Amino acid sequence: MSTVPSSPIGLHRVLAPAGVLPQAADRLDPQSPPRSDEVLIAVDKLNLDAASYRQLHTAHNGDGAAIRDAVVGIVAERGKMHNPVTGSGGMLIGTVEAVGPDSPLDLNVGDRVATLVSLTLTPLTITDGLADWDGLSEQVPCSGRATLFARSIAARLPDDEPDDLSLAVFDVCGAPALTARVVDRFRDRVGRAPTVAVLGGAGKSGSLSLAAAVERKAERTVAVVRDDTEASLLKHEKLVDNVVIADATDAVATAEAVATVIPGGADLTVVCVDVPGCEHGAILATAEGGTVIFFSMATSFPTAALGAEGLAADVEMIVGNGYTPGHAGYAMSLLKTVPAIRSMFQARMTAD
Repeated sequence: MSTVPSSPIGLHRVLAPAGVLPQAADRLDPQSPPRSDEVLIAVDKLNLDAASYRQLHTAHNGDGAAIRDAVVGIVAERGKMHNPVTGSGGMLIGTVEAVGPDSPLDLNVGDRVATLVSLTLTPLTITDGLADWDGLSEQVPCSGRATLFARSIAARLPDDEPDDLSLAVFDVCGAPALTARVVDRFRDRVGRAPTVAVLGGAGKSGSLSLAAAVERKAERTVAVVRDDTEASLLKHEKLVDNVVIADATDAVATAEAVATVIPGGADLTVVCVDVPGCEHGAILATAEGGTVIFFSMATSFPTAALGAEGLAADVEMIVGNGYTPGHAGYAMSLLKTVPAIRSMFQARMTAD
C-alpha cells in the first residue's frame, strides 16, 4: 500500500489525456499499487451495461468468442471497461483485498462488495482472459483487480441473496431511486400523484422503475414494451396498470400507444430502452410541463435537446446519473417486497 498522496476523484490514475476526469480518460493506470485512500478489489464478476453488451453483440454478430476478445482488448487498451462506441461500461462484484488507512469507504478486507460506480472510471486489470465467459451474457465471470477511489461508492453484498441476483439489481439501482424522487417531487409541486410511462418496462431498470412508481403511489402506470412476449410477462406479474406494445424508436407510434391509456401524455416518462433513437418518442409521449428521465446509456443528448426544441415541447429532461442517496438499499427493498421484481429478475437470469 503506497503512502503517496492521491486525488480522491482519481486524477492520479489518468494516463491520457491530461486534465480530464477518469471517466473521460482514454487510458487509466490500473497497475500502480493502491494509494493510502484507495481500496483494492479482487474481482469475481463484471456486469456489462445493457447498451454496451447489445452493441458488442451486434458488432460481432453474436459470436461469443469475438465478444469476449473485444472486452479483453478494451480493458487491456484502456485500463478500464469503457466501450468506445456506447461510452458506457457496467459494474462489478468482488472481495476487498486491501484498504488504505485513509480510505473513507467504510470497507474491510474480506468484505464481499458490489461497486456502485461505472466501470468506465474504475481502474481494472483482467488476469484470466475471461476464460470462463462464453461471451453470451451481460454477466462476465472474471479474475482481476480493480481500484476504488476515495469518492467511489460500493455496497456490501447481502448475505441472504445470490450474488448474481444482487449484481443485477445493483447494476440499475439508480433508476428506481430517481423515479421515486421525481414522483415525490411532482406530488409536492402539483398536489396530485403523476401518471408514469416507462419505455422498456419489461427490462431490469424498467421493471424496477415501475415498481418504484407503484410504491410511491403514482396515479397510473403504463409500460411500453416491444412485443407480445414482454406484454404477457408484465400482465402475468401484475406489476403495472396498463401495458402497450410499440417500437420505442418509432416516435409517433410510441406517443399514440401511451395516449390510448393516458390521453395528453404521461406526467413522467422514464426511458429504459437500451437502443438509440427513443428520445423523440419519449418527448411526444410526455404531457406539457411533464418530465422525461433518460435512463439509457444509448440516449443522445443533442437528439433529445434539439428534438424537444423542434417540437416546442415544454418538458423537463433529466439524465439519470446512476446515483441517488440510498439507491442500493431502496432497490434491494423492492426486490424483497415486490414479488414481481424477484420473479422477473430470476427469469431474466435463467434466460441469460
